[in-house]
Amino acid sequence: MNYPDKVEIIDVSPRDGLQNEKQIVPTEVKYELIEGLIGAGIKKLEATSFVSPKWVPQMGDNDELMQLINSNHNRHQEVCYSVLTPNMRGFENTLRYSPDEVVIFGSASETFSQKNINCSIDESIERFAPVAKAAKAAGIKVRGVISCTVGCPYEGEIAPSQVAYVTKRLVESGAEHIGIADTIGVGTPIKVQNALKAAMDYIDVSDISGHFHDTYGQALANILASLSLNVAQFDTSAAGLGGCPYAKGATGNVATEDVVYMLHGMGIETGVDLDKLTIVGQRISDFLGRKNGSKVATAFLKRQ
Repeated sequence: MNYPDKVEIIDVSPRDGLQNEKQIVPTEVKYELIEGLIGAGIKKLEATSFVSPKWVPQMGDNDELMQLINSNHNRHQEVCYSVLTPNMRGFENTLRYSPDEVVIFGSASETFSQKNINCSIDESIERFAPVAKAAKAAGIKVRGVISCTVGCPYEGEIAPSQVAYVTKRLVESGAEHIGIADTIGVGTPIKVQNALKAAMDYIDVSDISGHFHDTYGQALANILASLSLNVAQFDTSAAGLGGCPYAKGATGNVATEDVVYMLHGMGIETGVDLDKLTIVGQRISDFLGRKNGSKVATAFLKRQ
């Protein structure tokens, strides 16, 4: 197999990992998580989302967090800070903090789109088009993420043609990068490869990333299958934090520690210090009072 020599890890734990927590996580704890990830070598992360706190209470401190990141020269210039922006109001609110990237999203499932953001796939993309246009005019990167690319809790299996359609629409709307997400973690390697290949009809593989949940224990296998297609960017979450509020039973994102361990074992460079990362993941797990979702971290900590 001809795998990439280097992979970019995009840690989503500060946003996607914490957004479903029942307890409110203090801004300072989120900031410490972000700083810890950067200290471990993460160069790209999802910091927060500019959504209504009515819908996602955990992200209600987005202003405070971004102020903290930008204050007293705390911001790391070599790091890409991404924020989720669901509409123009969210984008206008985030603009004052000069994010490096905004994330817009669509679903490959019509029913999931209706349940998640109360509009059709086409309506959601039309809603995001002005966000992408405004971001690009401000010199901010635009990443489009497609949820439910292989399976949906309402529709079941999703056809690759749906992934192709949404990729085409997002790229036409201004997305410069496409994330292929197995939101509920039902994907298996061939299905994931088919979804990725469908996206490749409309965007180069160098601008595609994978986002895999580990509900059925398939995330690492799906990453390996993606690597074989030369995909070299993956969303991961420290300690496996996160889930999906609209997908019953969907467990966390694949753990950053587990992905980094696998990649390093394959001789693939990530720039991440696994020992430091393990400490960061355990620290946030301890704060949340939950078991660390990373098998690698659990093994490392037992060994010590």
